[in-house]
Amino acid sequence: MVTESAQGPVRDRLAQDFVRFAVESGVLRFGEFKTKAGRMSPYFFNAGLFDDGAKMGRLAQFYAQALVASGIEFDMLFGPAYKGIPLGATVAVELARLGRNVPFAYNRKEAKDHGEGGTLVGAPLKGRVLIIDDVMSAGTAARESIALIRAAGATPHAIAIALDRQEKATENGRDVDHSAVQYVRRELGMQVCAIARLADLLRYLEADGGDPQIHAHHERVLAYRQRYGVDD
Repeated sequence: MVTESAQGPVRDRLAQDFVRFAVESGVLRFGEFKTKAGRMSPYFFNAGLFDDGAKMGRLAQFYAQALVASGIEFDMLFGPAYKGIPLGATVAVELARLGRNVPFAYNRKEAKDHGEGGTLVGAPLKGRVLIIDDVMSAGTAARESIALIRAAGATPHAIAIALDRQEKATENGRDVDHSAVQYVRRELGMQVCAIARLADLLRYLEADGGDPQIHAHHERVLAYRQRYGVDD
């Protein structure tokens, strides 16, 4: 177990390694991208591009190491359809490799009317459940998972994501003063473990600022954070 005093340095090092990995894998890209909120973002994180065995294995290592460093306690994993399904499975495998063997489950989008039936697959949902997902934009997917977990009689306890964009969420087409992650923490009372945050991306870009192209990315991402970012 990582002590509380060591969590900061471990998390920071892990976050920088993850950002570098995401950039080198082409998962984290720079340019102009329209978000679900209609904003023009200077960067885009597409976890669907962790699309081969080596990348998925490394990604699972980052999730597992971040969870261990966070100190969050949980009894099982839940991967919401669809991206959460391979995430939940591979993270469960990596946690077992690290000596923490926990059950995992996932859901179908459509109920199965034959065989075992239902929408849930895997271990029965019980105890403190940790949801594994890639990012949180509006928190909609998180609320759906929470409802499923509670309906099964279990406790939605925490969420693990790859990247916290640290930006204002939108409600009814308008910006609000909190992010989706902050909403989950404050309003739903759940812990959130993010491998990296937008602040970590900015530190990565600043460290590589000797490259004019990288420096330009840093300026654009910083301007975006100043316009849409939330206070920690």
